[in-house]
Amino acid sequence: MGLDIPGATGSRPDAVPLDESGAEDLLRGICFKTGPPRTVGVELEWLIHDRERPDLPVGRERLDSAVEAVRALPLSAALTFEPGGQLELSSQPAGSLMECVDTTAADLAAVRASLGAAGLAPVGLGVDPWQPPYRRLRERRYEAMEAALDRAGPAGRAMMCTSASVQVCLDAGEEEPGPLGYGRRWQLAHLLGAVLVAAFANSPFQQGRRTGWRSTRQSLWADLDPGRTLAPGSGRAPREAWAAHVLDTTVLCIRCEEGPWDVPEGLTFREWIRTGSPRPPVRADLDYHLTTLFPPIRPRGHLELRMIDAQSGPDGWLVPLAVATALFDDPEAAETVYRAVKPLAETAGSPAAPRNPLWTTAAREGLADPELRAAATVCFGAALPALERMGASGAVRATVAAFTDRYVARGRCPADDLTEPGDLTGRSLPTGPVPPAGPDVPTGPVDRPALGPERLVAGPPTIPPSPPRPGKAASA
Repeated sequence: MGLDIPGATGSRPDAVPLDESGAEDLLRGICFKTGPPRTVGVELEWLIHDRERPDLPVGRERLDSAVEAVRALPLSAALTFEPGGQLELSSQPAGSLMECVDTTAADLAAVRASLGAAGLAPVGLGVDPWQPPYRRLRERRYEAMEAALDRAGPAGRAMMCTSASVQVCLDAGEEEPGPLGYGRRWQLAHLLGAVLVAAFANSPFQQGRRTGWRSTRQSLWADLDPGRTLAPGSGRAPREAWAAHVLDTTVLCIRCEEGPWDVPEGLTFREWIRTGSPRPPVRADLDYHLTTLFPPIRPRGHLELRMIDAQSGPDGWLVPLAVATALFDDPEAAETVYRAVKPLAETAGSPAAPRNPLWTTAAREGLADPELRAAATVCFGAALPALERMGASGAVRATVAAFTDRYVARGRCPADDLTEPGDLTGRSLPTGPVPPAGPDVPTGPVDRPALGPERLVAGPPTIPPSPPRPGKAASA
């Protein structure tokens, strides 16, 4: 009898238990689907705050009403809510960068207007600067995830409930070698990924205090269960490396039709197949297991770039989308950038991302690190002409150029603009245009009194579960 388990991806799972070779064949077949790069997508996560008092949680009835209003919008993107109440828009695969930008911008305009009617705003920061972690979604998936991640410390709850990102989704690439080959793109992603962490770092605060990281969000990911968040080890071809990594990572939970989901400790998917206990795993279990792995680059047929902090301002999100698409999908830019970031492998060393020196420096220092600044200068310099070749609009190119001038050319990142969290109350949130650069803009951490604990209010409301969307895999 098949298991009709809530939360399973795809259709009703087959009752035939998996064996190791069958699981490996499935993984090799579904993780890298090759062909000329044609489609692009983006997943945008946003923190939701009161426009006037962002340091205070939103009341239950007010938030519930706002959520229902947003859900009623005729959006092109899939709309979901993360465990801490973060709003996520997941675009449909688009046939071009501009199609992705235009449809996402239209969806965002509708969402902003709907939230604005309730006095709320979507805030683009990598980590909530004010609130402690509080899980609002009470689904069994998140009950199990919280229990599993708690074993490694508090970073799991902070990631689930207070973080937000821009995730860029690109085709895996061509089967043949070359600048657009999937093997080259896989290698490029794990080096360029550190440059993207540094350039778009936008989360220097947590619970009212400066953390010492430009990207606190990336530091949280590095502190999670390492098997679940590390990239596969090097030395194997991408398909073989990923298949082995998936099977040798521990199972987050074993789902059941009734009651809490079991959260085994130390049971890898490979061991689950071999033992068949507490029940034999089937295809749907493997599909679900894949959604509980959080490496910085996740192959899901396409490549999901997961390392970029959420960005401030109405158009901040489109800069990482445009830059990443240009650097991966334009052959000339891809070749230039590959040569620029290849030397970073020596700095990274043998540890897998994100727990290696390159990624740690990117999260802590941003573009204040000379090596990352030099690489970013080449990358953003290559992106601008590539965007023109790809048919990006003048507005998109101008937005990327302005970001390049304000940050990359000066060895800075968005985190370097941010004042103390307490200073954001009583004035506009970082959702509008970024102010122009000037000599008075801070270029690094500033020592100011931390926001006192009396400003932090616990006990946020609970958001009701999102309705299921076929084919939409959870990202956190």
